[in-house]
This record gives sequence, C-alpha cells and structure tokens, in this order.
Amino acid sequence: MSKIWVVAADSSRARFFTADKPASALNEIETLSNPEARLHEGDLVSDRGGRGGSGGAVHNYSTGNEAKQEAANRFAAEVCKHLEKGRNSHSFGKLYVMAAPHFLGLLRKHQSDALRGLVSDEIASDLTTQSPERIRARLPEYL
Repeated sequence: MSKIWVVAADSSRARFFTADKPASALNEIETLSNPEARLHEGDLVSDRGGRGGSGGAVHNYSTGNEAKQEAANRFAAEVCKHLEKGRNSHSFGKLYVMAAPHFLGLLRKHQSDALRGLVSDEIASDLTTQSPERIRARLPEYL
C-alpha cells in the first residue's frame, strides 16, 4: 500500500492517485463523480419558488444557485468521507489536495482534524481534467 495520496477535485469529480515513492509517478486508483454539478440550477430544484404578486408587484422567490452550492457541499463531504476511510485504514500517511479554489474551501470545511494533519500541501487549482503526468508536475519533486 502506498503511503502517499493525491486528490484532484472540483464540484463534479474527484480523482484519487497514489505514489509509491516520494519521487515516483502518480497512479490513478479511483474516481468519484457528482453529475449534479453539471446540471443547471432549474434541473436540480423541482419545487422551486415561483413568482407571485398582488397589486402589480412581482416577487421572485428564487434562491439563486443554492441547489448547486448544496450539491457541491454534499460532494465535498463525500470526498472527505472517502479520504477519512483511507486514513482510518492507514492507506496513506501523506495527502496532497488539489482542488478548484471554491471547492478547496468546501473540502477544508469537511476535513477532520486528524485528516487535516496528514495534508502536506494544498494547491488551489482545478486539475481534474489533466493527465497524471501534468498533475504530478504541479507537485513537489519529492512527495
């Protein structure tokens, strides 16, 4: 089992990698996906507040992007749950987190203190669509 894990994530996908040695290449081991992140707000909300009015006044009860934000928040919790499972099974001793800036904030919110203690570095950049070689190039030479 590798002691180094790297996660590259955004609100729609999280890719998990391992590195056998501090200077070795990354091997992708798993991908989690969140298809809700690709939907439009209206597709996520079935009983959305409508427009109502009386006496000519129109009130908009729409809540903006709350459903998309909630879907991203749930996915961040799922990613952290997966990382926590790896931590509990001693699958890694070092963790590198690469995530889109907003999603990185959501991940931080869901990390336990014990998991946070294993994070060696965070990179606020969305690299989920990059090759393992390009992701590795953004990390320190020696993990």
